[in-house]
Amino acid sequence: METMIERVGMPLDGFIREYDRAPFELINGERKPIMPGVSGHIYVIRLLFLLLYTHTAQNRLGEVFPEATFILPNSYDSNWVKGSRVPDVSFFVAERIAAYIAQTPEWKERPFALVPDMVVEVVSPDDHYSDIDEKVDMYLADGVRLIWVIDPQRRKATVHTPDSDQPLHLKGDAVLNGRDVIPGFEIPLPKLFE
Repeated sequence: METMIERVGMPLDGFIREYDRAPFELINGERKPIMPGVSGHIYVIRLLFLLLYTHTAQNRLGEVFPEATFILPNSYDSNWVKGSRVPDVSFFVAERIAAYIAQTPEWKERPFALVPDMVVEVVSPDDHYSDIDEKVDMYLADGVRLIWVIDPQRRKATVHTPDSDQPLHLKGDAVLNGRDVIPGFEIPLPKLFE
């Protein structure tokens, strides 16, 4: 008797069609709707995007995007989506994004099938700590090298990397930096919360 293995996820064309109707993240086979952000949340995302974009463009370090969907394709079928994420801000190192674009002629017609090198999650007033923590764990498992969790309500930031068991907690006048993922990028926390 042959054992059937059920694939988690959905076909890429169905994912795109359903996402256009109502944005969602696909996590462990479950659709999690993306809720609209509140103004303060959106403001911090915009500020971070503009600062990161300026720095990375001037230094030709890579590409930064606000709220860009990336998918986790099935290893054996590039038209099957086994998961998706929508970080508030994503960054892809120049060499990786250039190689992806060169190898993916249809890249403009689909979500990125490439895990970002760095992501930012900005905590909304209605977010739950456990949900944010779960997202961080997923990003680390996906292969993200640097994760910033920005909490405007508490005026704090937390930095996660795969090589550290403990996150780095920043508050007060601490400086958030891009480490070796975005060399030379720094921003004092108070500037994020003006």
